[in-house]
Amino acid sequence: MPELPEVEVVRRGLQAHVVGARITGVDVLHARPLRRDPLGPEGFAEAVTGRTVTAVRRRGKYFWLVLDDTDAMLGHLGMSGQMLVKTPQAPIERHLRVRFSLDTGADLRFVDQRMFGGVSYAPGGAVLPAEIAHIARDPLDPEFDAEAVARRMRARGSAVKRQLLDQTLVSGVGNIYADEALWLARVHGERPGDRLTRAQAIEVIGQARAVMLQALDQGGTSFDALYVNVNGESGYFDRSLHAYGREDEPCERCGTPIRRVAFMNRSSYFCPRCQPVPRRRRA
Repeated sequence: MPELPEVEVVRRGLQAHVVGARITGVDVLHARPLRRDPLGPEGFAEAVTGRTVTAVRRRGKYFWLVLDDTDAMLGHLGMSGQMLVKTPQAPIERHLRVRFSLDTGADLRFVDQRMFGGVSYAPGGAVLPAEIAHIARDPLDPEFDAEAVARRMRARGSAVKRQLLDQTLVSGVGNIYADEALWLARVHGERPGDRLTRAQAIEVIGQARAVMLQALDQGGTSFDALYVNVNGESGYFDRSLHAYGREDEPCERCGTPIRRVAFMNRSSYFCPRCQPVPRRRRA
């Protein structure tokens, strides 16, 4: 699933290519990406046609195109979504779902193979769409308060990795970057938050920010052709991962084989020596 750096790469691409453009037409090829929009496909198309994109913003893994400084078109990439800027003559993608014609002569195309992502109209959502007001700020947000998040983490007994994935506590940190941040901080993902020192909590949060900034510099992480920027180019940060996806490979710090364990229908990767499993609490 695309994580925060991948979505930020897309946001920056949209900022560069579509700000100032007016949407002259909308062609909805499949209704599912609009399932969360109460207006439905026809209402959505009518609401955004004729509007000018004045900015592109993001909160966690959500992004939105500001329309005429007042409303917004909210988007989420889901597991396989792509926002591509193409010429109208470019071949139609097999999984093209929504096509926006722009007065610049370009197409903005929402492509989504698995259709877990989507777009919707957000009236009055220029600053922050109401649909995502519950989403916390992310570590790349200038107003993100690491000290406050660390305090909340340490007040909870739930495992630190689960907390990193809690979008109401800190947004944008997905499975890949959580494992990388925990490896860098030498903290096991199952360590309860209330058993972290202040320094450990701050370190975990700081490493999450650092690893996502590194990924952003390289265009994001790409394990298959689905994760691309608006020009269809993949990121390269997967070549720099220390823990995620490296089961049985030697830890770069100590040489101990990286382990993989099941985690919330996914996997967690860690070094059993650098990140020792926390002892169980005494009854």
